[in-house]
Amino acid sequence: MSPDAVVSAARAWLGTPYRHQAATLGAGCDCLGLLRGVWRALYGAEPMAMPAYRADMRDPAHAGALRAAAELLLVPADGALAAGQVVLFRLSGMAEAKHCGILLGPRRFIHAQERLGVVEANLTEAWARRVSRRFWFPGA
Repeated sequence: MSPDAVVSAARAWLGTPYRHQAATLGAGCDCLGLLRGVWRALYGAEPMAMPAYRADMRDPAHAGALRAAAELLLVPADGALAAGQVVLFRLSGMAEAKHCGILLGPRRFIHAQERLGVVEANLTEAWARRVSRRFWFPGA
């Protein structure tokens, strides 16, 4: 599995509308749904059942769940930012990551954002400051 395969699988989702808890190419997804869809494209079935979760960023019920799932299923990334890496973001001063995306290179990433859907974006300084962890898909 190459980083190029990860990027290609992620780009297939561009233009997919934002839909909370969804993970259906072309019909709707949230940031986690994007990762789930890329996982399915790379490996087939999803690795685990997803619990219901609220859209509220301040929901403490699943604090740390995104990080814990990434640590269980993905491979920690060291060194430079690189295409194909999964990035976890802390938002709104939260201690735990509540958002995720996939790097297209050291300065661009793809993610699902409310009102925009799945888009490519610049990894601006504001986004870069919020990166809490980086991972590789297994075998990438």
